[in-house]
Amino acid sequence: MDYQLDLNWPEFIERYWQKRPVVLKRGFKNFIDPISPDELAGLAMENEVDSRLVSHNNGKWQVAHGPFESYDHLGESNWSLLVQAVNHWHEPSAALMRPFRALPDWRTDDLMISFAPPGGGVGPHLDQYDVFIVQGTGRRRWRVGEKIPMKQHCPHPDLLQVEPFDAIIDEEMEPGDILYIPPGFPHEGYSLENAINYSVGFRAPSGRELISSFADYALANELGSYRFSDPDVPARDCPSQILPQEIEGIRQTMLDVIQQPEQFDRWFGEFISQTRHELDLAPPEPPYQPDEIYDALQQGDALTRLGGLRVLTIGNAVYINGEQLTSQRPEFLAALAHHQELTLEDFGDALDDPAVLAQLAGLVNSGYWFFGE
Repeated sequence: MDYQLDLNWPEFIERYWQKRPVVLKRGFKNFIDPISPDELAGLAMENEVDSRLVSHNNGKWQVAHGPFESYDHLGESNWSLLVQAVNHWHEPSAALMRPFRALPDWRTDDLMISFAPPGGGVGPHLDQYDVFIVQGTGRRRWRVGEKIPMKQHCPHPDLLQVEPFDAIIDEEMEPGDILYIPPGFPHEGYSLENAINYSVGFRAPSGRELISSFADYALANELGSYRFSDPDVPARDCPSQILPQEIEGIRQTMLDVIQQPEQFDRWFGEFISQTRHELDLAPPEPPYQPDEIYDALQQGDALTRLGGLRVLTIGNAVYINGEQLTSQRPEFLAALAHHQELTLEDFGDALDDPAVLAQLAGLVNSGYWFFGE
């Protein structure tokens, strides 16, 4: 399915992105669900898939985490099944991510899909990321409040909510409607009938995450081994004093570790190209020989990128799932990064180089790209 998003992106980014929530009525015209509730329930029974059930009965919230063995205990209202990173496991659903590539790939996170009967939802809450919520089959009412400081509380250890809020958006959403919510705006959605929702999330790493990851990289690559020095150690009133210029010298020693552009770029490429959820890796058995891949492409077959695989570029460097890929043929790397599906012509004449063809075979045999059915 090829989803066409009816959206003026430059105007949307200027007026709404990271600024204001908005409902995009009929953002997808004639919307067709890429997945059924039964298929979603089946995915949530798989070990590798991250899923949860949230229910609300008699004023009490309950959360259960998958994999689930049965749904027989569920009633006909007031619960919600949420499955993360469905784009990793279900190719038709992954297609729903593609219209959002007007925004940078490195900011994209994953596709969460939820199914809920009447009354189902997760309560009023805040997210610290941008999200586009696409309404599939059924109707759901959404309320969004103003971005103001709000206290959060846990009605259940696995559920973070906010107090009731005044709505600046209060809308019944129908198939194809899209609700965009920037970080920090409280929101609440609940089903009016059996309904399926698709949440395209965008990640924004925190300073804490970045520092933690860079510290790991610095240790692994033995960066920052030089030490603070003070050849003109200044006099002080009391030996117990640490002087402001010494504090500044320590800060500069730390900043010098970060201020190495090549290392910094490589760290960030490796960090941001890693997925936060498991990939559906299925290396081919037996592995492909390079000439078999060339023959298949020559016959018109296309290579499809694995759902959820992060392929990102910084300058001429390409990062795939946490690793930097180098090549003498930059057009080969550019093709990998740019296209979701690859045909022979996308590579130009790069595959005439046996080293490049062998590199492509390695990627296919890792399960990162595969030939479609």
